[in-house]
Amino acid sequence: LMLKNWTSHAEYQQFIISNLSSFYKTFPKRIEELEPSISKLYCLDLDILGEILKPHYSTTGRPATLQPEIFRSFSLMLFQKETSITKWVNKLQTNDLFATCIGCTSDKTPSLGAHYDFISRLWLSDLSADRSNLKKTYSYKKKPSKTKTPGKNKKLPNKRSGIVKKIANFLGNGRSFACRFEKLLQKIFTLVAVAPSFDLNLIHKDKLTLAGDGTCVHCHSSYYGTKVCNCCQNDIYNCKCDRKLSDVDANWGWDSHENRWFYGYTLYALSSYNKEFKIDLPVYLRFVQASRHDSITGIVALAEFRELLPQFKISNYVLDSANDNYPTYELCSKWNINPFIDLNSKNKGNSKYPPTLSISDKGVPICIGNHEMVYNGFEKSRSRLKWRCPKACGKIQSCSCSEECSPSTYGRVIHTKPAWDLRLFTKVPRGSKQWKSIYKTRTCSERINNRILNDYRIHSLRMRGKKRYSFMTMIAGINIHLDARIKVSGFNILNLLE
Repeated sequence: LMLKNWTSHAEYQQFIISNLSSFYKTFPKRIEELEPSISKLYCLDLDILGEILKPHYSTTGRPATLQPEIFRSFSLMLFQKETSITKWVNKLQTNDLFATCIGCTSDKTPSLGAHYDFISRLWLSDLSADRSNLKKTYSYKKKPSKTKTPGKNKKLPNKRSGIVKKIANFLGNGRSFACRFEKLLQKIFTLVAVAPSFDLNLIHKDKLTLAGDGTCVHCHSSYYGTKVCNCCQNDIYNCKCDRKLSDVDANWGWDSHENRWFYGYTLYALSSYNKEFKIDLPVYLRFVQASRHDSITGIVALAEFRELLPQFKISNYVLDSANDNYPTYELCSKWNINPFIDLNSKNKGNSKYPPTLSISDKGVPICIGNHEMVYNGFEKSRSRLKWRCPKACGKIQSCSCSEECSPSTYGRVIHTKPAWDLRLFTKVPRGSKQWKSIYKTRTCSERINNRILNDYRIHSLRMRGKKRYSFMTMIAGINIHLDARIKVSGFNILNLLE
């Protein structure tokens, strides 16, 4: 198929107004019920996709029709909380209003095969190879035993020692994982959703703060697979022979929230919080293996976001304690990004600061009276942090070591250098008001994960495979951006139909 007859956004808007105006007069309640979805689709500009997708279609053969309409179809499907593509295509064929919303007439809607073909075209792998992989046999992916569980609210340790440092050095040298299959999906998400939100100031261009977090996605395929051996005919029912799998990319991971093993993937998202409008927006999405440690995905996600949007400078990177490792701090320092990472209790004592200095678990110097000292600013000329006596600053009333500490009314002063230990002596000191304020924005990544998995029902989708999960998650991310645009602008399609 070759890409031809791409309907422009202006033509789609004109089609919507002309067809829904008469519909609104006859069936006003039906339009009012669908108004939020119609308003968002009306604002979804897909003009930029025409040229991007051309290289992924043939230059000869039958023209591929209704491609932007299929894109809107998937978006409307998630707005309507439908979890089955098959059922959704049937609804399109029997519901005149749904067909009109995506830019089609009731007698000319995209088929089920066209929907699945569209997903495959945006996934940069060989379709014939994907089909042959489903026919291959794989070793039995046994569920991990209870003895290997890390415990409630605890994450699996990174089994590959030194892998984070290797990847950090790889990315720090300007290299990237350019051959990833989801690269086109990420580019589309960036151009259709993220870049317009930057232009509308829904995401701050200056002092950009990104929060990263992974969440478990339990897939609906069976880890048991389909046997192809003859063991059952020989009354052997508990064999461990190779078998066919319906989802060859899924594997076992640990869900610390539900305290159980799960079979599926990890969805890793980078998100941004807009304090003015109080909205959370995803800026980067990627599915990885369920067994992959977040410390690996955290730095890969940061590098790939910088590759997708090099024009925007990242000031702060907020992560949880799973990313508390020196390679991450060193990579952020190389890229002039301030890391805000919660300390991991398992890394206690693993530090590089001078042994004569006493430091709290938060990276704050301790005075001889056993009190945390008070942060008093960053000396840029000497690249060091200044800390003062807590009694002299009025934080405590008295101290038993006042006389032997310092006779000055200004109190004892200590300086620490980030170069001593990038992990403990962060440029924005741990425990300071600024550090706490910025670190609070990490909750936006948790809210985004909840919206994608539950509000847009990615967790409930009746499909298999990383390709389809990645595509539908990209659509869910675009829908979240459309929600934000409507919230800020207050646009209502009914005003144009009256």
